[in-house]
Amino acid sequence: MGNDSERQSWSGKLDFFLSALGYFIGLGNVWRFPYLCYINGGGAFLIPYVTMVILAGLPLVQLELSLGQFTSLGIISAWKISPLFKGVGYAITLICALCSLYYILIITWTIYYMYASMWKTLPWIGCNNTWNTDQCGSIKELLANVTNVTDAPITEATTMAPKVVRASEEFFSHKVLGISDGLHDLGSVRLELLLCLFIAWVVVYLCLIRGIHSSGKVVYFTATFPFVLLFILFIRGVTLPGAIDGIIFFIKPDFAKLGDLKVWRAAANQVFYSFAAAWGGMLTLASYNKFNKDILR
Repeated sequence: MGNDSERQSWSGKLDFFLSALGYFIGLGNVWRFPYLCYINGGGAFLIPYVTMVILAGLPLVQLELSLGQFTSLGIISAWKISPLFKGVGYAITLICALCSLYYILIITWTIYYMYASMWKTLPWIGCNNTWNTDQCGSIKELLANVTNVTDAPITEATTMAPKVVRASEEFFSHKVLGISDGLHDLGSVRLELLLCLFIAWVVVYLCLIRGIHSSGKVVYFTATFPFVLLFILFIRGVTLPGAIDGIIFFIKPDFAKLGDLKVWRAAANQVFYSFAAAWGGMLTLASYNKFNKDILR
């Protein structure tokens, strides 16, 4: 349906694979999946998760890949195959646009933190900075305060609230974001974040300046480097004192949770979130494949 002579195609064998891999391995896999396992039965959560992967995740991904490769069109034009569903393409485009604005802000904060990490003294350590309040305290003080509230009688605990705020939290809230007191106080533009936002968009532009011919090369780094970091963090984590006890506590299955429909819903949500199913990304990436490529491989 598409025109192979006009549309670009991947220049390398690994370009498409690494692009798809980088599309799969995102923030949701790093920080959201472990949290869901922890609150939804530990290792038992893998049962509903794998079930949803087989029943929903893989079939939808295969559908997107096949549709994209067959039509060689984008997420809106691809639905010419069935004009009745063309609105799906517009909806996906709108959702992706909104999520792009969300993720570019996370990249902006990352760039700012990279800059702040080069300061002589890390700004999120200590309570002697101009943005800190009287409630600022160390982790030990925060834990001690929570313990005191927990040990207090119910009548006293209801009126006692932890008043200690971590220095890192105050740095993010007061220094980075500059959160105001409410909607009545809009505050001012954070010039540092504005500059970081500009840098983030420039980086995105440079990655896409030549279409898939440039992005296909960028993914050789962006799709593999997170695995290097995860491996380093894994080695660091398992070598800490008490690591084995923590791992056992984390993965110890609670099969009673499997009777809760919320656990299965959480598994389904995570599959759609981590596989990015029905978001149009896989369809777009596959549209740059040759028509006769073996997509199953």
